Amino acid sequence: MNPTRIWSRGNKLVFLYSFIYAFALSLISYAHVGSPGVLVQKQAGKYRVLINVQPPDVVPGTAKVTVFVEQGQVKTIQARPVYFWTGDEGAPTHDQLNAVSSTQFTGDVWFMESGSTSVELQIDGPDGKATVVAPVMSVATAQRTMPAETGIILSILGLLLVVLMVTIIGASSADGTLQPGQSAPPVFRRKRIVGMSIGAVLLVLLLAGGRTWWDSWADEYQTDQLYRRLPVNSVVKPENGQLALTIQVDTTGFAQNRRWRRPLSFIVPDHGKLMHVFLVRTPGLDAFAHLHPDRRDTLRYESKLPALPGGRYLLYADVVYRSGYAETLTDTVEVPFVKLSAEQAAARTPTDADDSWLVTEPMGVKSNAIGKLHLDDDMVSCGKPSASARLDDGSTMVWTDKPSPILEVGKPYMLKFAVADEQGKAAKLEPYLGMSGHAAIVRSDGTVYIHLHPVGTYSMAAEESMVSRIADTARTVKLPDPKLFRDSIDAYVAKLRNLPEAEKNKLIMAAMPTMNHTMTVNNMVEFPYAFPRAGHYRIWIQVKRNGRVLTGVFDTQVKESLL
Repeated sequence: MNPTRIWSRGNKLVFLYSFIYAFALSLISYAHVGSPGVLVQKQAGKYRVLINVQPPDVVPGTAKVTVFVEQGQVKTIQARPVYFWTGDEGAPTHDQLNAVSSTQFTGDVWFMESGSTSVELQIDGPDGKATVVAPVMSVATAQRTMPAETGIILSILGLLLVVLMVTIIGASSADGTLQPGQSAPPVFRRKRIVGMSIGAVLLVLLLAGGRTWWDSWADEYQTDQLYRRLPVNSVVKPENGQLALTIQVDTTGFAQNRRWRRPLSFIVPDHGKLMHVFLVRTPGLDAFAHLHPDRRDTLRYESKLPALPGGRYLLYADVVYRSGYAETLTDTVEVPFVKLSAEQAAARTPTDADDSWLVTEPMGVKSNAIGKLHLDDDMVSCGKPSASARLDDGSTMVWTDKPSPILEVGKPYMLKFAVADEQGKAAKLEPYLGMSGHAAIVRSDGTVYIHLHPVGTYSMAAEESMVSRIADTARTVKLPDPKLFRDSIDAYVAKLRNLPEAEKNKLIMAAMPTMNHTMTVNNMVEFPYAFPRAGHYRIWIQVKRNGRVLTGVFDTQVKESLL
């Protein structure tokens, strides 16, 4: 029987889920999906800090900045936004954060421009001075609506002001011309009425003009300034006996709206890769792949697929532009069910040696609740109550310090994972793409996705771009020739791919000079993260051991804050 022709009730549920996911993914997908906050953990001089930046969803707006001092004695912390296109010369002065305690500082920072931005922190105290940069994407993702009660009150006050203005204009044109003690003749009544009429007409015209301007500005905000993800069309097709994924950028609308355009020739590598693609099969999130496609031209990326089972997959593709602007492109793609011979399966080769994948058990589902994902309050590993996950090489990954059975929304956590070999001893980890590990987190409905690193939730390439821009004294940025820039980047990425592992990691880490996050225990990796919404989450932790990428899978539940 051909599995592609089977349409059971389960297939219809999968289709329904996929439609809902596709709609949800179209809502917010800049710099990860549904997780706009930025966490940065940095060692700067004698200071170790954890920075939490919650950017505004309306620009201009204020970002909430909280700094937790984990090491060092801090007296003051000052913060300011620095925009890529105006640099240090066009940045405002620093504002001092408020000291909540000796280890916590908080304050608001105004973001007046959209685009690639950073929050620069100047730390001062008995342990010296230090500067830390936290890359942030400043984009408008929401449009505020006025509460009905407020609108009614303002309308009444506005009507009262109009009446008072008309009365004042009428009185000025008539009674205002009288001499002290002079009584008003009958003709002044006519002058008062004429003055009030003229004043009323002028005020109506003024209000109509103001309303037209406001509507025009609101339309421009909605059509031009509100963030729209870069659309892509993804497809999987057989190619030379192996399935191949093609991601094509859709440039429709670029000519009509300059704010929708992207500098596609100026995509820069992050961890040595131009694009990080994560595929997750729905609805059970039981199949996962982390791929690094080749760039065929400015708009098209291709990658051979590993041995993934057929079905509907969520696609998340991370890219970073030269300005430091990081973006996650989203789509859903159908992977066909195919049967391969043993020879064909053995002949499959990945596009990139750093590609990795895993097929495991789906998230836990209540037997009496069809289609409704459910997990107990405690952590589970691949649907089984446990705090550990068995890896493909026989070793074990352990989530070492889950703070409580229930995780809370918005609370910064340090997710720590350790790896033990078959004998239970600490297993030494190797660098994976220049870092001690990578993590991907996806909410069960696909509306939250993030690619995590041990230093935080931001892109290393974005940070390097902003740090270099702050050091540049030029007020404006002059971009190089697009074709020459693209070709030079492609040559650099190709060179990295062909290097031995040790040399490749050395070059990747050299491209991230601001990264200083060496683990004190060589079998452990940790990731700072604050879950943005309540729900069920699957976490993939990726490390490298004995030249092999290993992936551990954990599920957890997150609830609204108890405070």
